[in-house]
Amino acid sequence: MSINSITNWRFIDQTTFGPTFSPLISFATDDTLCWSVGEKNSIPVIRTWVHHHVVILGIQDSRLPFINEGIKFLQREGYDAIVRNSGGLAVVLDEGILNISLIFKEDKQISINSGYDAMYELIQGMFKEETSEIEAKEIVGSYCPGSYDLSIAGKKFAGISQRRVRGGVAVQIYLCVSGSGSKRAALIKDFYELAVNEAETKFTYPVIVPSTMASLNELLGLSLTIQDVMLRLLNAIKHGPSVTIESTQLVCGEHELLETNLERMKKRNEGIG
Repeated sequence: MSINSITNWRFIDQTTFGPTFSPLISFATDDTLCWSVGEKNSIPVIRTWVHHHVVILGIQDSRLPFINEGIKFLQREGYDAIVRNSGGLAVVLDEGILNISLIFKEDKQISINSGYDAMYELIQGMFKEETSEIEAKEIVGSYCPGSYDLSIAGKKFAGISQRRVRGGVAVQIYLCVSGSGSKRAALIKDFYELAVNEAETKFTYPVIVPSTMASLNELLGLSLTIQDVMLRLLNAIKHGPSVTIESTQLVCGEHELLETNLERMKKRNEGIG
């Protein structure tokens, strides 16, 4: 799977929805769009979104022995917390982080890694004029570590997750554009220290070293805004004259399924916070 092989896209921009835009709605939206692409055969989707001061927890995080103490700490620091429906562990979202979802029709002939590779290819294209040194490899000491951590000079600025549901594939990335990557990492480090509290756990949680994380502005010496990166995204997608990008929001049929998926997200988050 290659980004450059796709010539028709649907673009859903939710970056300006503001602080009241719930991340529960975001994850329910991607499941809804997976249905549209997978079962209704609509064209692939790019969705962009920003959330303000929320920590997105993985399922394993929700099972931490002192999770309530960890969440109370986050709330004191001004952050909400929710449990997502895709893979991975805790990540920070705020107004300096752009989230991008690429939603394709599932093809069981194509490996899971191909979705990750497509997102990696896209990010490389967005910043090709500044650097050719973006690597995809696990950054030990970062939060939510994985083999598709994106880094420059060993410092992680993005992480990719993937969810396959209803015949569609949602490849999601959080892209740290501005602000301090190490301060975000320190927040998650303190969260884990309180939520684990030296208790024995069945799952191995990351030992976070804040200096392993940075934002793109810190790494590239730029002053990028979310809108600057959005423009780079659209330019990278529209790689030729034959590429079309249709800007929409949700359409008829999707609103109803969104409500169903949102109820599932709410149920998943019962007792959290």
